[in-house]
Amino acid sequence: MAHASRNHLLAGGVPRYSRSAMYRRKALYKRKKVKVDPKQKKSVHFKVKPVKGDKNGEKRVVPTKKTRRSYPTEDNPRRIHSRKVVRPQKLRASLAPGCVLILLAGSHMGKRVVFLKQLPSGQLLVTGPFCVNGVPLRRVNQAYVIATKTKIDISEVQLPEALGDGYFKRKAQPKKSSGGESEIFQDSEQKYSVSEQRKEDQKKVDSQLVPLIKTTPHMRQYLRSKFTLRKGQYPHMMVF
Repeated sequence: MAHASRNHLLAGGVPRYSRSAMYRRKALYKRKKVKVDPKQKKSVHFKVKPVKGDKNGEKRVVPTKKTRRSYPTEDNPRRIHSRKVVRPQKLRASLAPGCVLILLAGSHMGKRVVFLKQLPSGQLLVTGPFCVNGVPLRRVNQAYVIATKTKIDISEVQLPEALGDGYFKRKAQPKKSSGGESEIFQDSEQKYSVSEQRKEDQKKVDSQLVPLIKTTPHMRQYLRSKFTLRKGQYPHMMVF
């Protein structure tokens, strides 16, 4: 429900509650009233300074704090402290382990995958499996998937313990050094290659999922097919 004002306006711009009624509804009488000390001294920005000499006016009004002699020509951006706390995203009610999802973004857009579990960061761990439609173990945001009613019982599937958020982070590449002419023509970009551990983990997961897929008729063909829309088809009118 959208946030609305407690004291909304009625017809003609008249507020619903009076000032005293809002004082009671907000419980402002419970708050501590801060008393202002009348003897509190006000901050003085200028002071009178005596000046020697007959023709100098005997006194001068000068500021208490000296102003800066120079100011920067460009304003440096000030970093503002953020109070936002990153919390893991809640799992949608339509998502459950073993549910078949449709990817809506990325290099595997339109493919169907099997949802394995939710990671601590809130992202979803999915796989094709790789030997069925070529989708490896990867993380997906639940905002970019469509949940279908098709499910596979993966209660007996044992996932490797290393499958977490840190499992998918790549190592930071070293910074490029400004070398001489010999380094200009060298190809310093390192191409990404899949590690042997990820290959073994993928085979371990696929070996458990493929027998479960074969038990359901037409499930293998369903996972291999891509989701597409044709003329006159609207996703908001479909039942997945």
